[in-house]
Amino acid sequence: MSLDTNTPQPIYFGREKSRTNTDKTFSSIVVVASFSSLFILTAIMLYLATTSWSVLKTQGLGFITGSVWNNAPDVQIFQIWPMIYGSLLNGVLGLVIAVPVSVLLAIFIVFIAPKPISKVLTLIIDILAAIPSGLIGLWGFLVFTSTASQWAELLNKYLGWIPIFGNESEQFARSPFIAAWVLAIMITPIITVVSREILAQTPKELMDAAIGLGGSLWGGIKMVALPYARGGIVGGVMLGLGRAMGETIAIYFVLNLVFDKVNLYKILEPEGGSVASMIVAKFGEAQVEEVKALLGAGLVLFILTLIVNMIANAIVSRYRNEEIA
Repeated sequence: MSLDTNTPQPIYFGREKSRTNTDKTFSSIVVVASFSSLFILTAIMLYLATTSWSVLKTQGLGFITGSVWNNAPDVQIFQIWPMIYGSLLNGVLGLVIAVPVSVLLAIFIVFIAPKPISKVLTLIIDILAAIPSGLIGLWGFLVFTSTASQWAELLNKYLGWIPIFGNESEQFARSPFIAAWVLAIMITPIITVVSREILAQTPKELMDAAIGLGGSLWGGIKMVALPYARGGIVGGVMLGLGRAMGETIAIYFVLNLVFDKVNLYKILEPEGGSVASMIVAKFGEAQVEEVKALLGAGLVLFILTLIVNMIANAIVSRYRNEEIA
């Protein structure tokens, strides 16, 4: 079977060769912008790696797995496992609080709220997403900590028999519980914005068909909208986790950093960790070797955040392939 060479062939833009000078200029700008971002990220990682390499080589694997931080001139030991674990714990706790609120809020904005209310909520969420983390940290320290401490006391009073809500110190301020709430407030707008945009792209004809077949609005959301948007929602959640893990000032204000002890699960105890906040706490008075160790901690956090983003991309790609299939 021969092809008809006289049949007009479609013209594709993007990866095909540009046909006009305007297209060429635009393509060049996009390529330069893309590679500049990659270059900047690579340069940051190389700087952190080369600057901290001597300390990382001296400390070995214990830099990641150990729980001692000693900057004495005779014995220098730099180990950050409590901070790594604390960053993960705070991030996960923040997601536990933020994800249900974010997804339900996005559903309300897209499918339930009248248009005027939806526009107002959208504007408020966008503004909240742009608030600097330092302001949220100050608000958490000066205003929210006292309220959250009372919540923690109630949890300990009525659910203290559950190990996760135990508290032997009887001090409830500056705990991972409070840090998780502050992180949740910070990442809720981010997850909501992503979820809202994805849910708004749900094909209207599919929702109309689901409701027309006798289903309720919630049934259409459950059976059509959420499965359609799950990949994007998961991507937004992982983006929020990356933000939570890398947060610095807000955690520094509301969490009591303990550098040589891992708080495994007692979220109401006033002790915890965060790699980024540790860097802020120690950088000002650090000597040369300790600065290198802190840069090494930054390298570890950089790699962890990169891994989280790669996992998010893999999950989104998997869901997209399932939809295509």
